[in-house]
Amino acid sequence: MRRSLAGRLWPNIIAVVLFIFFIFPVYWMVTTAFKPDLDIVSSTPVLFPTHWTFTHFVKAVHADGFWTFVGNSFFVTIGAVVLSLIVATLSSFAVARMRFKGRKAFILMIMMAQMAPWEVLTISVYLIVRDANALNSLLPLTLFYMMMVLPFTIWTLRGFIAAVPKELEEAALVDGCTRFQSFVKVVLPLLAPGLMATSLFGYITAWNEYALVLILNKDSGQTLTLWLTQFQTNFGDDWGATMAAASFFTLPVVVVFLFLQRRAGGGLLSGAVKG
Repeated sequence: MRRSLAGRLWPNIIAVVLFIFFIFPVYWMVTTAFKPDLDIVSSTPVLFPTHWTFTHFVKAVHADGFWTFVGNSFFVTIGAVVLSLIVATLSSFAVARMRFKGRKAFILMIMMAQMAPWEVLTISVYLIVRDANALNSLLPLTLFYMMMVLPFTIWTLRGFIAAVPKELEEAALVDGCTRFQSFVKVVLPLLAPGLMATSLFGYITAWNEYALVLILNKDSGQTLTLWLTQFQTNFGDDWGATMAAASFFTLPVVVVFLFLQRRAGGGLLSGAVKG
């Protein structure tokens, strides 16, 4: 019994330590957003605010261009996720179900694209967008975000489609459905966990991306990732407003994650081991 108790105890201890390690920066960010300025600049760390204030949140919300940048972030993020799901669903179906020349090379290219660091392509991306006279536009940003998450989306959905029995599609074909109708009515509803998992990954990736928007978009074309930096100037850093802005920036990701976490977790595991 002692060995059994010890075997259950040490994994829980490790889990608690890791939880504290990862949650403390988030706790510090949120509490700093509510601290008065004297607590923030104190030479002695203040774990709990002496009194709670919403001044920094008000300052962040009333910063120049806040609501414009919120709209920009949601536009490029949701647009990239939707486009990647449409393209990846059709592409993964072709890879999983059809046999065509160059199929293995296509799969290998997807894996290579997933492993390639996008930061090394920023200069070439900038030249392409500049030559197209599309700087400070949200459309190229959306398209490149879509390309960033597309390899992972295709690879994951391929496993889900491969796990769907072909007999279901064949039965639909016998009943008079076309190939496309059998896909939409039979296969697509079974891909819901995979679609949620990949959309969550794409949402977080596009929402947090910084390098591309830094070189492609300025002024009114910025997103919230660039907006966070405006509270740090040559005359000093407003850490209270910065932490309040960071809390605002984190909130949509937390809400989406809490909404999709159960299906997304199972979806990632299923897509990784099947097919």
